[in-house]
Amino acid sequence: MPILDKPLPELRTYQGINPCPQDFDSFWDESLAELDQIAPEPELVPNQTLTLQHAECFDLRFTSVGGARIYAKYIKPKNASNCPATLAFHGYSLESGDWSEKLSFVIQGHAVASMDCRGQGGLSEDVGSVKGTTLRGHIVRGLEDPDPKNLLYRSHFLDTVQLARVVASFDEVNAEQISCVGGSQGGGLSLACAALSPLIKRCSATFPFLCDYQRVWEMDLAKGAYEELSYFFRRRDPTHEKKDAIFTKLGYIDCQHLAPRITSEVLMLTGLMDDICPPSTQFAAYNKIQSKKNVIIYPDYGHEGLPGGNDTPLEFLTRPY
Repeated sequence: MPILDKPLPELRTYQGINPCPQDFDSFWDESLAELDQIAPEPELVPNQTLTLQHAECFDLRFTSVGGARIYAKYIKPKNASNCPATLAFHGYSLESGDWSEKLSFVIQGHAVASMDCRGQGGLSEDVGSVKGTTLRGHIVRGLEDPDPKNLLYRSHFLDTVQLARVVASFDEVNAEQISCVGGSQGGGLSLACAALSPLIKRCSATFPFLCDYQRVWEMDLAKGAYEELSYFFRRRDPTHEKKDAIFTKLGYIDCQHLAPRITSEVLMLTGLMDDICPPSTQFAAYNKIQSKKNVIIYPDYGHEGLPGGNDTPLEFLTRPY
């Protein structure tokens, strides 16, 4: 088998190299306390894009950190009562996708909320401003701001938590049966949501992004989705004098450091030839998860469509509680 990264036995024990800030736990505890003070004020407006016999579609908006109104597509079975709910998160720069993509979950009796990440391809508001460059990406946005609370992915992570709280408050939803799902950036957001929201009972993450940034950089794979790291160093730290401080600050938004907080059951799908989100970065997070977990390995696949990549998470997330 060709090897892009570490051999599989080493991946199963790898613990990551991106540093974790000393105040990491208090940083996220304070961030969640800030979110507690924000009234979400959810608004549901019927959406008539599709005429469906057995489901209802709504445009959902709610307030999150910074006062931003966050958008999500919300679709539920008609006459739903006490139903499970699944939160869906999209890939980097994209948006929540078509309504019809959610119907496999609705057929299984789930309500689905698919969130648009602020500042990306969808309808969520991006209201923040930061000091320093925002060149070519969201990972680096806020890196030069003195306050790490202005890292943009902090807002993305907290938006997922606020979405979970909003959906759990709906009359038709069973708040004890909420799950989350996503691939790439969506996989990273699923891990973050499961780590920061105790409402999440199952989490499916396919080749998760946003893990072990320094490992990506040292593998010379800061390309594609991670390309902004290369641009940042070339433009802002060409002699790497601030390298340690930069990666330590990125540690606040590194899903591997959030992973020990996860209490839900986790399913991860990983391709060993992934040169976008290298397998070692994914395992850096997976190996720190202390709750029930499973990883399905695709030895010959990279960052691409995986056989069973939709069916397997669907079966996992919709099996009876």
